[in-house]
Amino acid sequence: MRIAVLGGGHGCYAAAADLSEAGHEVRLWRRDAQALQPVVDAGAITLKDAAGTREVPIALATPDIRLAMLDAELIVAPVPATAQLDIARAMGPHLVDGQVVFLPPGTFGSYVMAQAVREAGQHADVAWAETGTLPYLARKHGPREVNLTVRAIRLPTGVYPQRASAHALAVIRQAYPAVHDCGDALSGALMNAGPVIHPPLMVMNAAPLQHFERWDIHNEGTQRAVRDVTDRLDRERIAVREAFGYGGPHYPLADHYDNDRWMYGDAHKQLVKSGDWREHIDLYGHRYITEDTELGLALLASAARQVGVDAPVAHGLLAIVGGVLGRDLRTGPRSFEALGLAGLGRDALAQRLHDGR
Repeated sequence: MRIAVLGGGHGCYAAAADLSEAGHEVRLWRRDAQALQPVVDAGAITLKDAAGTREVPIALATPDIRLAMLDAELIVAPVPATAQLDIARAMGPHLVDGQVVFLPPGTFGSYVMAQAVREAGQHADVAWAETGTLPYLARKHGPREVNLTVRAIRLPTGVYPQRASAHALAVIRQAYPAVHDCGDALSGALMNAGPVIHPPLMVMNAAPLQHFERWDIHNEGTQRAVRDVTDRLDRERIAVREAFGYGGPHYPLADHYDNDRWMYGDAHKQLVKSGDWREHIDLYGHRYITEDTELGLALLASAARQVGVDAPVAHGLLAIVGGVLGRDLRTGPRSFEALGLAGLGRDALAQRLHDGR
């Protein structure tokens, strides 16, 4: 299958190498031509995982998004949600009927990007899908080298418009067999682990993050009190899902720490053992704040308001981060209010997400 991978981050290089090694024709697009040049020159990405280190050829690495997307059945964009609107505007003119765009994860980006493309005058019949996490725990170790610690074994995926689910999931499964249907785009967005796992880690590790040059929030930073807050926030997420009528499995984050039933299986120990997450984290600009809190947690809190679910932990964490940043995050760009969805009844919202209008 011909696949376009859009972006230049850890997940993008992991996807390009992994999907190429699986036999797909992968075209990697990155806006930063200079940063992409090492891959262009070598024609390959160095992939490291439990099987060892090897060179994986990439069919095409290009800063021309039109070439990357040409005749692609699947477009994979494992980029931060903060980059989704720019990428939607760049890819919009080149979309054609039948293509599937996969956002792992999405933060409701499937809905947001589809609206942006439509508002720009592009009306191709495209399916947009999003899942609860990246298909990989990965970190880049060089300009064209990526270390892949764990692959996801379960990828609950929602599709916008939901009427296109059968086609979208069939296409995505050719690349990611772990994908399974979890309903519409909002259901997929409410599977996103980032807005649950990362805001408590950032808030409750704020002092060591600012004191130490490098700090592993997934090791020293994940103590009992932090876990307790994370578990309570996750219970709020599950209560919101149930209030919208979404069934299980809800993939509680406790399973990420305690057993092998989560999306990555028993991954937490491997994540800590790799050492790749002992890093410098800017409390003001890291994507755990700009993406998972300002966008993702604000979406979760507004969804709770929409269905009348009491979510004190979500709202409290959002208020604290707003205090750090000096602004009110309650009606951020991914909130129901900002998206024009506040006040819609559950049935009306479900119909909109199904039909794509």
